[in-house]
Amino acid sequence: MDFTIDLDQILELLPSSKVDGKINDPILKGIAALERAVPGDVSFLGNLKYKSLVSSTEASVVFLPLSYEGAPKQNQVYCRMEDPSHGLATVCEFLEKKLYPRPDSYIHPSAWIDQSARLETGVSVGAFSFIGKDAHIEKDVWIGTHCHVGDYSKLGSETLLHPGVKLLSRCEIGKRVVINSGVVIGSEGYGFEQIKGSHIKIPHLGQVIIEDDVEIGANTCIDRARFEETRIGEGTKIDNLVQIGHNVRIGKGCLIVAQVGIAGSVQFEDNVVVGGQAGFAGHLKIGKGAKIAGQAGITKDVSPGAFLKGNPAMPFQLAQRISILQKRLPDLFNRFEATLDKD
Repeated sequence: MDFTIDLDQILELLPSSKVDGKINDPILKGIAALERAVPGDVSFLGNLKYKSLVSSTEASVVFLPLSYEGAPKQNQVYCRMEDPSHGLATVCEFLEKKLYPRPDSYIHPSAWIDQSARLETGVSVGAFSFIGKDAHIEKDVWIGTHCHVGDYSKLGSETLLHPGVKLLSRCEIGKRVVINSGVVIGSEGYGFEQIKGSHIKIPHLGQVIIEDDVEIGANTCIDRARFEETRIGEGTKIDNLVQIGHNVRIGKGCLIVAQVGIAGSVQFEDNVVVGGQAGFAGHLKIGKGAKIAGQAGITKDVSPGAFLKGNPAMPFQLAQRISILQKRLPDLFNRFEATLDKD
């Protein structure tokens, strides 16, 4: 597997970077953290708390912020730039296309495609994948192996389905969407009515709509609506193992970290950020730009811009104070008991 990139290619990718130093061999063969890098590696300073590691790193090329003071060692190059993390991401994007190029348009003979499905130019369909009736696959979509695209579903151009993705009937997926392995979109929502002591299933007749430039992590599940739609807004990024219930509406540009659970009919406004393992009760409204810390339990509506932590959730600063005071409780009880003994 060819992981190499030369220094000239890096400088072409990052034309505004300021270069200091020289290296004998311009061919770079790896990317590593500052403390683990060896000659031939690229490394970076993305967090200033690791600043002390820069002077000792063995990396051949180091991405640094413009404000970093210091000179490279012999046979080492410093590339100073406004945002080293973004610079590294740019290089990684170049390498990803080199390591994992999208295949040419190709339909594997074992794929089953309904005669009524419409595939535009440049579509690839991997082995043992299924495309149902009246599905519409726009140009340059890549569908991996063992995928299921249900009846009447639509995939926008340049969308990528990794192996094992399941899109059930009537899902609408936008342009440039990335859906990782094991994702299930459009499964039945969880809804039952208790009648005469029995749990009676409520049919879910709606659909799921995923807007442009969304990314969905592995093994995430997004349920179809009971009626109307479950919707994920443009540019939202969802991590692995997230559960999104029926009729949920996620706004644009939201970030949802792993193992979050969102009950039915919750509404996120734009740019909400949710930490891992947070949970949301049903029928809530989460205001624009709100931040929810990991493992928070959200049982009430959240105001725009709020920062909440804890279960039940409370303002972040208050939760921090309570956490500090809780650590002091054993000492407080000991002092109280000592007072009782004296009496």
